[in-house]
Amino acid sequence: MNDSIKRDDELESLRESGLRLAGIMSEIPSLAVPGVSTKTIGDRIEEMIRKEGGVPIFKGYGAESGRPFPAAACVSLNDEVVHGIPSSGRILREGDLLKIDMGMRFHGMVSDMARTFPVGAVSADAKKLLETTKESLDRGISKIRSGARLSDFAHAVQSHVEGRGYSVVRDLVGHGVGRELHEDPQIPNYFLKGMDNFSFRKGMSVALEPMVNAGHFAIRVAPDGWTYLTKDGSLSAHFEDTVIVTERGAEIVTRIQ
Repeated sequence: MNDSIKRDDELESLRESGLRLAGIMSEIPSLAVPGVSTKTIGDRIEEMIRKEGGVPIFKGYGAESGRPFPAAACVSLNDEVVHGIPSSGRILREGDLLKIDMGMRFHGMVSDMARTFPVGAVSADAKKLLETTKESLDRGISKIRSGARLSDFAHAVQSHVEGRGYSVVRDLVGHGVGRELHEDPQIPNYFLKGMDNFSFRKGMSVALEPMVNAGHFAIRVAPDGWTYLTKDGSLSAHFEDTVIVTERGAEIVTRIQ
């Protein structure tokens, strides 16, 4: 587990990576409008990452499986939980929930983040789901500091989500991040036996990412082998930030202060 502790110079590069990635994400609302294809959004994200001098870490991910992810970002709609493949045939419509998940390697360090955006005017239920998911991430982050238990984070997320009548996805979790896109530890957004045995430590960098369904937590994989959807067809929302663990709390590197 010592490998999960980052050096000071690595943390500085991670901060810069996260700041640049957050800047790119701030451009998405102008693209989240009816009539735009998900491919247009994915292509624009890749263009912006490269313009920043970064490498789109998602593109080509999973090549060893023989089915690499083909885009710089996951662009998912409505009942798609995550890992949606951008397509010229997927056109945004009024009322959609758009989920953008992307990562960038910059100066050797990888930052990872996700946001959910309303496309035009969305239903009250969709808005509540979006807001609840963001709030659950914020509540979870508020528990992070050196010495905090993994269960503290999981309880904060799960209790808020389920208290609003929603469910936390079980099959997908947060993770360590920094030198690579996916590192130890795995960070579930729900309580599991044994969680109290793990504590966060100063210098860790982690990607925290509640995925919340309006219906049941069960999900399924689409025929493309990448896209996860809710099994019952209900809406889903996703928020993610890369944070650095400090003695005082969590330093969020993928938000513009």
